[in-house]
Amino acid sequence: MVQHLLGRKGAARIALIPAEVLEALNDGQVPTVNLNEFLALDLGRLTRNVARHIGLSPDADGITDTLAMLAAFRPVKRHEHVARALYDLARGHPDRDAIAHRLATHASDVARGWATQWVQFSELPLPAKLQSVRRFAADPHFGVREMAWMAVRDRVGPQLDEALALLDAWVHDADENIRRFASELTRPRGVWCAPIEVLKAQPWRALPLLEPLKSDSSRYVRTSVANWLNDASKSQPQWVDEVCRRWVREAPGPECEQIVRRACRTVRA
Repeated sequence: MVQHLLGRKGAARIALIPAEVLEALNDGQVPTVNLNEFLALDLGRLTRNVARHIGLSPDADGITDTLAMLAAFRPVKRHEHVARALYDLARGHPDRDAIAHRLATHASDVARGWATQWVQFSELPLPAKLQSVRRFAADPHFGVREMAWMAVRDRVGPQLDEALALLDAWVHDADENIRRFASELTRPRGVWCAPIEVLKAQPWRALPLLEPLKSDSSRYVRTSVANWLNDASKSQPQWVDEVCRRWVREAPGPECEQIVRRACRTVRA
């Protein structure tokens, strides 16, 4: 039983992670709670355990070959290769849908992160990709939520108008994680990802998506919106300044003011 480990506070250093916690993490029984735990994972062991849990052979050639080459890649890329290996193994499996569901609902946040990448690997059209990734955008774990927007990011630039139309309902959702996803996904520069060049040059095209969030009740959402505008300010500073001044007039209050202060940290530095 690992129930007593779920409410733990993460260790300040990798060396301080208790052996019991590390064992449970590598067995895929509990989610990570901080970056140190994520970095401390034995990725090979976790991969084989997750494969077994979801109904794939942990000793399949695709997994063995992938694990053998992981050391040549940066940590984030290693996870992409693991996700791809599992995806390829499941693709021709008669119980593929059941396997995908087990991965998407796995106890390990890392495993659920691999499931988001299955959405990225798929050939689904953008509306179906967004529908598939929604459960991960609302995931209780911050790491899975970050993987969720990255899984569809590469489709936003080429299909900008369609993406903005599809995300309109998301910014009105009752779940703050869903609202934040819409903002974070469309950031002009983003984090750990390629920029969306059209939004660097023409950020106003996404303004209808941001307007409903200009005094959002959630700090999590407000921070994302502010970072969105700060991204845009690096190429369109005058536009960002004008938007922020208008927002303060239209929605006076601490929520909007917090967004504006953070949004203008480059423009008004």
